[in-house]
Parts: sequence; structure tokens; C-alpha cells
Amino acid sequence: MGSVVSYFGELCGRQEKTEEERHLRANDRPFNLSYHYANNAIKTSKYNIFTFLPLNLFEQFRRLANGYFLFLFVLQLIPQISSLSWFTTAVPLILVLSITAVKDASDDINRHKSDNQVNNRRVDVLIDGELKSEKWMNVQVGDIIKLENNQFVTADLLLLSSSEPLNLVYVETAELDGETNLKVKQALTVTGELGDRIDALAGFNGEVRCEPPNNRLDKYKGTLSLNGETYALDNDKVLLRGCTLRNTDWCFGLVVFGGPDTKLMQNSGKTTFKRTSIDHLMNVLVLCIFGFLALMCSVLAIGNAIWEVREGSLFTAFLPREQGVDAALSAFLSFWSYVIILNTVVPISLYVSVEIIRLGNSFYIDWDRKMYYPKNDTPAQARTTTLNEELGQIKYIFSDKTGTLTQNIMTFNKCSINGKAYGELFDFSGQRMEITEKTPKVDFTWNQLADPKFIFHDHSLVETVREGNLAAQDFFRLLALCHTVMPEEKKEGELYYQAQSPDEGALVTAARNFGFVFRSRTPETITVVEMGKQVTYELLAVLDFNNVRKRMSVIVRNPEGKMTLYCKGADTIIYERLHPSCNKLMEVTTGHLNEYAGDGLRTLVLAYKDLDESYMEEWKQRHHDASTAMDDREQRLDELYEEIEKDLMLLGATAVEDKLQDGVPQTIEQLAKADIKIWVLTGDKQETAENIGYSCNMLREEMKEVFIVAANTAEGVKEELQNARRKMCPEGAEEPIVSKARAGLFWLEKTETVQDEKVDGEYGLVINGHSLAFALEKGLQLELLRTACMCQTVICCRVTPLQKAQVVQLVKKYKQAVTLAIGDGANDVSMIKAAHIGVGISGQEGMQAVLSSDYSFAQFRYLQRLLLVHGRWSYLRMCKFLRYFFYKNFTFTFVHFWYAFFCGFSAQTVYDEWFITLYNLVYTALPVLGMSLFDQDVNDRWSFQYPQLYSPGPLNLYFNKKAFVRCMMHSCYSSLVLFFIPWAAMRDTVRDDGKDVADYQSFALLAQTCLLVVMNIQLCLDTHYWTAVNQFFVWGSLAAYFAITFTMYSNGMFFIFTSSFPFIGTARNSLSQPNVWLTMFLTSLLCILPVVAFRFVLIQLWPTINDKVRHKLRKEALPAPTRRIPTKRISTRRSGYAFSHSQGYGDLVTSGRFLMKRPPKTRSVLFSQTDSPLDHNQPQHYHTITEEPQEPRRH
Repeated sequence: MGSVVSYFGELCGRQEKTEEERHLRANDRPFNLSYHYANNAIKTSKYNIFTFLPLNLFEQFRRLANGYFLFLFVLQLIPQISSLSWFTTAVPLILVLSITAVKDASDDINRHKSDNQVNNRRVDVLIDGELKSEKWMNVQVGDIIKLENNQFVTADLLLLSSSEPLNLVYVETAELDGETNLKVKQALTVTGELGDRIDALAGFNGEVRCEPPNNRLDKYKGTLSLNGETYALDNDKVLLRGCTLRNTDWCFGLVVFGGPDTKLMQNSGKTTFKRTSIDHLMNVLVLCIFGFLALMCSVLAIGNAIWEVREGSLFTAFLPREQGVDAALSAFLSFWSYVIILNTVVPISLYVSVEIIRLGNSFYIDWDRKMYYPKNDTPAQARTTTLNEELGQIKYIFSDKTGTLTQNIMTFNKCSINGKAYGELFDFSGQRMEITEKTPKVDFTWNQLADPKFIFHDHSLVETVREGNLAAQDFFRLLALCHTVMPEEKKEGELYYQAQSPDEGALVTAARNFGFVFRSRTPETITVVEMGKQVTYELLAVLDFNNVRKRMSVIVRNPEGKMTLYCKGADTIIYERLHPSCNKLMEVTTGHLNEYAGDGLRTLVLAYKDLDESYMEEWKQRHHDASTAMDDREQRLDELYEEIEKDLMLLGATAVEDKLQDGVPQTIEQLAKADIKIWVLTGDKQETAENIGYSCNMLREEMKEVFIVAANTAEGVKEELQNARRKMCPEGAEEPIVSKARAGLFWLEKTETVQDEKVDGEYGLVINGHSLAFALEKGLQLELLRTACMCQTVICCRVTPLQKAQVVQLVKKYKQAVTLAIGDGANDVSMIKAAHIGVGISGQEGMQAVLSSDYSFAQFRYLQRLLLVHGRWSYLRMCKFLRYFFYKNFTFTFVHFWYAFFCGFSAQTVYDEWFITLYNLVYTALPVLGMSLFDQDVNDRWSFQYPQLYSPGPLNLYFNKKAFVRCMMHSCYSSLVLFFIPWAAMRDTVRDDGKDVADYQSFALLAQTCLLVVMNIQLCLDTHYWTAVNQFFVWGSLAAYFAITFTMYSNGMFFIFTSSFPFIGTARNSLSQPNVWLTMFLTSLLCILPVVAFRFVLIQLWPTINDKVRHKLRKEALPAPTRRIPTKRISTRRSGYAFSHSQGYGDLVTSGRFLMKRPPKTRSVLFSQTDSPLDHNQPQHYHTITEEPQEPRRH
């Protein structure tokens, strides 16, 4: 859509040739330009200065009603059929198109500004043998660029060299996946030798052949050809756009993908125009109304033909026919005349009002202080104004985990040492105490090397360690030795840890604070300061972690020559390898582990083993042989590890909290009560995802069963899904019940809906990424959907961004339910765009998820306010508005219909032309807007108290086709009363002075006044929440009506504009008669009494949840929020092993080159931004990257 040419190229079906392989050469722009690869400029805007008007008008006229009003306008230009002036349609239509165009232009200007800001960033590019500062948008594929510490990565780069040993760089990928722990990337050795020598880099002419642009963030395949040699390239050698370089002075990279081809932009997907289900329903209803309008006009046209044949000839003496006009032509012309007169069934003011209501409800979200996050100065933001009422109809929520439910901050919370639990506080009566911000913290000032940000509350653990308890000291010694963390000491005593995973860092930091400070390492040694005394251990071997072993061990020799193996890992794995003498201790520790698992903590078990010198020598030789073997190396090493990791002595267990965002469990609980289903789609591994599921209250002990689907074949996945389904619903049919229907405009869209099945009890489902890949194939899709929808909670782990979107699409397609996706990284963008509503967590500035979202805020807990308060109110208001609006306009129009039978079907209007023009624009516009912007059935606190109030929204109970038909029937009744009561009352009536009252003008005035009074009374009945604004609008509109009427029907207006104001003196003459006022009263009474009686009976016999809550709030005050007393939850499930660690780090830390000496240099530390005022705040939890103080947790 960037230009007219490209746009019309799309329309004509012209497609660019798809790229099958990318081939580029370093430092050779002419060669690379011949392939016409995209440069590094990005474009998220929809229009430019030339395409704005045609494209915007094209989009607006795709809305059926706008096309209809344009057609009406053309009809009104034909004098033979128009009984109303052309401006009555033209002015509102131009107004609506202009307002929408200005709004779209404003949104697109903001997108242009954002694009320009990014495109004009500067970076050093190697051009003609020199480093030159260039704008990002001028960078081309094949260029070599230089990045410096804390700079954003400009494009997708092949890493060539870096300032770090072994050509490593550290990157933060928060923009991509919301994770703030550092990732390590490593260049090829052959390119790493180029260093930062400009002449060598300028002479580099390597050729890269790789996969075409795609959205897979975790995969990259390619080869580098250099000097006749070919080298394999994978994801570890690529820096992706959106990452930030950390702890690396400089690095050089070769641009592989630029701008729209980068994985970041490929994940952004295509922006789709999202429309609410009410919008779709409105389109169908408008089509039905057109049909109904055509039917009414046809009836009246036939009536006109009959009347012309039977009665018309009698009137030709008074009204001669135009030449050539017979009864048939007269009927044809009257058909189009009635199309114009009766067009108020779909007035253009409906669409103006809908846009104003949506805009107003969007402002409420922007202005809501209870969704403002002061820590980051981040307010909630409605980034679109067209989806508010959809927030009140959500049935499924799809959430990311890291950065959305969790903060990705690990805190060392509790531990069990030699059978004694630490970390909990108890009062004098032995009751468990809640830990708050005011709870006294442990003072670590005795330890000069302690991390000031570390917080712990149980003082007894410090006392135990300082008293010299051997088990406690061995426990923390193990934590200080068994890891792959890299230390950095910029100044004496200022230690910074580069942790590959935040949980590793949390454990090493805990050991540091309790007196066992990991100080430094070389490939052969580890130096630890133990209770103030420096001890250097010889590192003999690292038995590395992998997903099968689920443990990690180190073998060290202390200065006295004693050799020990220290091991940490999953409880199930370690327990199998313990010495029989540990059985009693194991039982006690298991009890503690179950408590920790009940609290949703991530646990590890620690054990050790003293080794014999002679055995160790022999084992080391076998280890050397196995590690250099060409065949079965992995298997032989595993056997050796199994052999030595036996008969371990249990030390205890650690419990680390993957810190949830504040209020996450309560939010999930509230949303579950509102009958909203939450699915977690995460890239994390199964154990971690399960742990978070329990700590969030999504998975609960009370659940009958949590099914795990982890098969590696399509058949296996099918069997596991079917077994789970049969357990939950034994009587259920083997084949899913799919109901087919037609929907959409002209009923062209075919829909398939998988029916919900009743299940006795609550179940959970956890499915792995590789199993999900099979389950999403065509044959298994419905089986997956059936099984998952029977479960209260679904957790999909190890999923790719594409799979996230596929899961959302599957639910959208077969459940016909409104979906919401919430996430915070680029890996969530496809899911956010696929869902009906996308929400971005704005934790990091300029994050990709927020840029693609419809709504954004800083904390997951604000989701419950967005849905249960703003969403529900918006839906309620919109439905109430539509019911009332159709009611008042159908009533207005039906009166015209009945009048046609008394005016010879001549298309004469029953009302004054000025009343017709002002009815929707002035007299009834503001009162209904007041109700639609301010009405609420109950306030926000009651909405939280009773989340069940939300449930009618997803079921679409407040406005649907049935509600519309009821609305029409109500209008039909009201119009009959409003026409025939005044008609009968005025017929053959005389005034007090004997003169006739029953002239056309007096009847028109009476009919329109009755109509307006009844409409206002009906609005008052529909309004639940009165404000001064509502009162002003209702009474003001009535006052405006009488003031305008008396002015327009005055002598002065008649003398100035005789033809425009013919109703001279009508208001004075009619409204001075008592019987006119009596008629108004009687008409109003007959219209309103049945409504009141019907509603009374409904509330008495079939009260809704809203009626019950509103009745309750009248009788009692809202209970004060109760303070939660922490309960001790014991979990019978095996505690979840959680250790977000990657294989291969053991080899890395023992590599001599990794720690080779290099010239001293000044470089930033891991905890950067030390000049920030936040840095001097109170002690903080351990975090891998710069962290700001936590807001006090609300209870």
C-alpha cells in the first residue's frame, strides 16, 4: 500500500517472485544490488500523500452503510422523486467521511514519525575501506557494520568478530522474546581473526548462501564460503535486529537481512483491519433493514398505483398530472421517494454516534489511574478506538509467560538444609507470617562482598552459617562452586555476575551473601571467599547439564587435597543416585520440596560425594579417552557420568521464585470466575511452564488430572489426546459434533463450529511444542481442540511464534468465540495479530508487541480491569445504545408508513421537514450519547466483586438478532400508538372557539412532540446511572425542541424565508389547547406502561445476574477487601525441576581461550546505568540485567 503502483499491482494480482535462497558477497554492493534485496528502511505506515485519499475512501466505502448513503445522496439530486433537500444527506455523509479520514491520517502520521525515527538512527558502516556514519535506512545487504556496547542491532547480522575473547558477544533479546537475561553469540574462528582491523575487514570477500527471509527466531541455516573453504552457519552466529549489544565493547557484523526481511519485521506480520463482532452483526442487520425498507417501499408503491387508479382521477382537477405520467410511472417514482423518506431506519448519525462512543470509551482506558504504573511512568493505552465493546465478549485468552505472567526475575526464597527448612517466618503462636515490604530484612553488612540488592527475611539461616554449621556451609559452598557463571570485578569488592540463566545467578548470589563468595575462575581453578577467607579450588571436571541428565556436577580439589563431586539437579534424578543412608533425610526433604512446589517455586536438590584419589585418576583417564573418541562420544561420556554420580550424600534443596508480576494469581482467578478460559503459550520448557501454571493458580491440586501430551509421533499424539478426552467425557461421541452454518454479508461465509462438551470436574492440559506440531496438522486439529476445550487450563510449551498464531487461528475458526492474545515480545506479535484483540505488555520501551497491539499497559494484573470493567461497560453501553437507537428510528419511520395510508401514498412527510433534519442530529443525539458514555449497571468495585457479571458478553446476550427483532416489534407497537392516538384525538375536533384543529400542520406538530416525549421517557427508563451531564442532555434536548419549534413557527421566520418555514403560528395555536396536552399524556402513558409492566414481570420471574447484583447493592454496602492470610499449600505432585540452562556451557567455561588474558580496558558492567537515581534505592532482588526497584506488592 506504499504507493499507487504497488497497490494497484496487488489489485491486479501481480506477485513478486518468491526468494528461494539468499546469496550475498561481503563488501560488494553492485553484486548484492543485482538481486534487488530490500534495504534496511522499514515502513509500517499504510498511506502516503498520493494514496491517502483514494485508499481511505475505498476502505470507508467498503462499509455498506457509507455506500448506501452515497446512493441516497444521488437519489436526492433527482427532483422528480426527492421530497427532501439534498443537503440532509450530503452534510452528514461528508462529516462522517471527514472525521474518519482525519482519525486515520493522524494514526498514519504517527506511524510515519515512528518509522522516520528508527530509519534515521546512525551506525558505522564500512564503505570503500573507511568507517562512515550512515543512517540505518541506507544500510544495504552485504555491508559490514560496527556496533558498540548498548547499541541496538541495526539489521540481521552474521557476527564476524568482537572485542571479547573467543569472539563472543552478549546480547539482550527483550525486544524479541521479552527475556532480559543475556544470550551469548559466537563468531566463527576464521572471521574472528579479522578483529577490528579495518584493512582486513575491508578486504573480507566471503560469500554467504542462506535461507530466504522468514519469521523463525530460533533457527538460521546457511554457509559461508571463504578462500575455497565452506563453513556452516547457525543461529548462534547471527545477531537479530531488535537485540541490544551488552557487555561487549564492539563487534563487526555482515548484513544478511535488512529492513522488512529481518526476522523482527517478518514476525510483525501483515496488519489486518480488525472489526468487532457487533460490526459484523451490524452489516448483516443493515442488509436486512435494506430488504425491509425495499419491502415497505414496494407496499407503498403498490398502494400508490391502486390509489392513482381508483381515486387519483378525482384529484386531477386540483393537482393536474405531468405530461406522460400514468399510474405505473407514479408508483415507480413514489417507490424511490419513499426510499428517501424512510431512509431514517439506517440514519448516518448511527455511525457518527458509534465512533464517538468508541472514542469516549477509549479515553476512559487512557485516563484510568488504576491502570497507570508509576514505577515506569506507563499509563494504559488504547491504541485503537474501534474494538472497545469486543473487550466485553472475550471467551479465550492466550498469554505468553516470560515477561507477561512473570518478571523474569529469580529470587532465592527458601531452602532446606540437612532436614531443616529456612525462609519462612512464624509468629509466637506458630502461625505462618506473611512477608511484606515492612518485614525486617536480614542485615548482610558483616559480609563486605555481599550484594546489596539481595533480600532475605529469615535471620536464623545467617546465624546457622555464621555459627559454623558444617551442613549449611557445605550447602552454600556447593552453590558457589557448581555453576557456569562468569564473574567480573571492575573495582575491588564490586562483583558482577554474567549468568547464562537468571536462576543460576540467583543461587550464586545467595551463596555470595551467606558468606561463600564466588570471586573468580580460570579454566583450571575456582576462587571462592569462604567466610572472609580466600580459598582456591582446582577444577578437575565439569559434568555438564543437558535435558536428559537434568543435573550438573563439578569435581573439585580443595587446598588440602580432598576431592569432592558437587551435584545439583531435579529431585527425581538426584534421589535415584543417593546413598541408602540418606533415606530418612530424603523423606524430610521431600516434604519440604512438596511445600515449595505447592507455592509454585522452582526447586533443585543438592548432593555431594567425596572421591578417592586412585579411582579419580583412573576415571579421569577414561574420561579423556571418551571425550576424544570419534564414535559414540556422547554415549560413552554419559556412561562415565552415570558411574561417578552414584551414592551421593544429600545436602538439601533450594527453592527459587520465578517472580510473578504482582497480582497475577488473583487476576487469573477473577478471569476464571468470569468464565474466561486462559491458555498459556510459551517457548519455555515443560517443567518451568508447569511450575508457573501452579504458582499462577492455573493448575491446581484440586484438579482431577493434568494431562501431559509429549509424544513424538502423530499416532502417539492422537492416542494421548483421545485417552485424555475419553477420561474426561466417557460418554462423548468419537467424532466431534461440528455444526455448519452461513454467516457474514450476503451469507457467503461458511462457518464450522465445534460444540462445547460437558465435563464433570476440572482438568488441565500441558502439551509440548513437537507434539503440538503434529496436533495442528489437519487430521488432528479437531481432536486437539475438543480435548483442550474440555480442560479448564491449557499450557503449550516450547512453541514457536508461528505455532502460537496457529493455535489462536484454530480456536477462532472452530469455536466462533472472541479471542484475546497478550504478550511482550516480538515472538508474540503473530499471536497478537491473529487474535481478535491484541494486548502488549509495555515493560520495555518501544517493544515490538506493544507496537503491534490494540491495547497496552505495564502489568498483567491490569487485564482484569480492562475486561471486567472497561470491556463490560463498553459492551453494555454499545448494546444499549444500538437497541435504543434502532427503537427510536424505527418508531420515527413507522409513523411515516402508517401516515402513507392517509395521504394517498403521495410520499408526503408526516413531520415538518425541519424536524426530520434535526431529529437525529439535535433532538435525540445528545441524550443517547450521554447514556452510552456514562451508563453503568454497577460500579467498578462491584464488577470485581462479581466477575460473573461478565458472562453475558461472550454469549452475546445483550444485542443479537433476537434482540433486534424484539426492538422492531416494540417500535411497531409504539408507532401505532404514536400515530393513531393523535390521529383519532384530532379528527373532527374543534378548538374552544369552535374553529377546526384537524389541519395537517397541527397534526404534524402533535405527532412529532408525542414522539420526542416518548423517546426521552424510554431513554430515562433505560438509564441506570444518572449524572449531571445526562440530566442536562435530556432536559436540554426537550427545551431545545420547544425553543426551536416556537422560533421556526414564528411570524418573523415566515416573513424572512416564506418557502422554508410554512408552519406559521402552528405551535402557538396547537399548544394552547388542553386536549393537545391531554393527547400527549395519553400517548406517552400507552407507550411506556407496557414496557414498565413487562420489565417488572421479567425481573420478578426471570432475573438476570445484573438484576440480582443491582438488587443486592441497594440493600448492602460493598464488603471491604479482605486481606489474604497466607496458607501453607502442600503439593503431592513431584516438585518441578527448574533450571533454564543450555547444554555446552561446561565446555565453554573450561576453555582456555575463553579466559585468555587481554589488555585491560574500560568497559561497561552488567549492571549498567549506575548513574540512575533508581540505582541508589533500597536493596533489590537479584536480576541478570539492570533492574529497577519493585513496586510494593498489593494484597
